[in-house]
Amino acid sequence: MLTTRFVNGAPNWLDVGTSDIDGATTFYGGLFGWQFQSAGPDAGGYGFFQLDGRTVAGGMQTTPEQGPPSWTVYFQSADADATAKAAEQAHGKVLMQPMDVMGEGRMAILGDKAGVPFGIWQPGRTKGVDKANETGALCWVELYTLDMAQAAWFYHETLGLETSAVAFPGGTYTCINPEGAGEDSMFGGIVDLADDPAEQSAYWLPYFEVADADAAVALTRQLGGTVRAPAMDIEGVGRIAKLSDPYGARFAVIKSAPQQT
Repeated sequence: MLTTRFVNGAPNWLDVGTSDIDGATTFYGGLFGWQFQSAGPDAGGYGFFQLDGRTVAGGMQTTPEQGPPSWTVYFQSADADATAKAAEQAHGKVLMQPMDVMGEGRMAILGDKAGVPFGIWQPGRTKGVDKANETGALCWVELYTLDMAQAAWFYHETLGLETSAVAFPGGTYTCINPEGAGEDSMFGGIVDLADDPAEQSAYWLPYFEVADADAAVALTRQLGGTVRAPAMDIEGVGRIAKLSDPYGARFAVIKSAPQQT
């Protein structure tokens, strides 16, 4: 489960790069109630999406040369430089070299063996997002890939992540958790691209918790976004939908099923 008690290997930050930060602010504000706050004149246009005064994500306007609009998931590292080196040794790439961020932490953007980008955040003053696993905040992440075994090996070598198979109606799901933290700390999964016709390319997909998945689908349409996969129930998990914002950044929403006691 995602929490803000971050441990190494778990997601601790995410941000969206978009061709229109003002439009994205309007969209996510309408969908989740987020407000955008600039990180200041020295931040290059970067800012924070906040909900009830707490940060849930970051965002900034990007150029076509920086890639298409997308969400980037960051994972906690005790040593961003060592993690970047580990990614290279595991046949990944360093897409953005480790760099200090105004004393808030140290970051890098890496690519796995399939070229899927992801971030590393070594906490400084900023430990990570202020809200997780709550309505309007990140609650799960999924890696879509053509080679699940290769991906599991890469992320184990780079971040120490462990995988486990969880049975659900119709098959099994590959969950991931931080090294040595056990299955109670599962924060995401790995999915074979061939198993989901809604997905066309390898990438990390963030899920945000919502009070009503169907209402989120309707709001997405009203706000100019795209419904990539309509709301559907997954027994024991919840009701999910796959969406994208008006600029093409992909994400999902979930109304989680009540936890069994």
